[in-house]
Amino acid sequence: MRPRDILLAVGIAAVWGLNFISIKLGLDRMPALLFCALRLLAVGLPLLVLRRGPGVPWRWVAASALTLGVLHFSLFFWGIAEGMPAGLTSLVLQSQAIFTVLLAVPLLRERPGPRQVGGLLLATGGMAVVAVGVGGERPPLAFALVLGSAAFWGLNNIVMRKAAPPDMARFMMWVGAVGGLPLLGISVAVDGFSADLTAIRGIDATALGAIAYTSALSTIVGFGLWGVLIRRYGAGTVAPFSMLVPFFGMSSAVLFLGERLEATDILGGLLVVGGILLGALRRVTRSSQRPDSDRAATPEPVLSRT
Repeated sequence: MRPRDILLAVGIAAVWGLNFISIKLGLDRMPALLFCALRLLAVGLPLLVLRRGPGVPWRWVAASALTLGVLHFSLFFWGIAEGMPAGLTSLVLQSQAIFTVLLAVPLLRERPGPRQVGGLLLATGGMAVVAVGVGGERPPLAFALVLGSAAFWGLNNIVMRKAAPPDMARFMMWVGAVGGLPLLGISVAVDGFSADLTAIRGIDATALGAIAYTSALSTIVGFGLWGVLIRRYGAGTVAPFSMLVPFFGMSSAVLFLGERLEATDILGGLLVVGGILLGALRRVTRSSQRPDSDRAATPEPVLSRT
């Protein structure tokens, strides 16, 4: 990779890592489901100008809107609202790679090789180490919600493999537009119309900034540039940079939110990231041997958006 593209990949990872800080600030000012719905709807706003389709069959848009937009994001935001530290959330969400490998066996008929199995076991062990630190200021319910959101993220990775959208940013706009409306309805049903209306009326500059950051910068710009890098170098070369997201997420949470890292967080984090990278080595070699056109047509699951 060219030095400037390496810096771009690191920069995108930093944007995604700082996204957890933005989400935490937004959740301090409005209910989780409402914030999530507004974020998704904001992602879909550019479609009012672009007026272009998603580039894939609508069934894949609907499937991704359900698994990613409604289920993953709602559980993810809800988990932070219930007390899951923002920095630790950035790490626990990496378990999506574990769920992706497990779900790919029955749904895609993929058989993981020995290196992938070893990486899977190592990452699972790391997540178990992280779970040891759950309790007290880290409610088990919050941990379970974030872990559940990672499972639905893994399921969405399967959907994305099937859909293979040619333009990731535009696809995500449609996912936001399709998923945002039902999630807004769920928010009204769960929290009440009056509570949501009061929260909307009380939106301040910080809340607007959080919505703008998570929708425009993290999702639209981040995904758009990430897609450019994948088309240029292949998913196997670019995807490992996503492992920097927990580093930026956890370090920024310590610096800006005053969160404290436990020894189990650091040890578990190293095991999780190491396991995922170990499992990705085979994909890196395989992807680097594919022509550019094939790389662009079959993108591998990458860290997103959070």
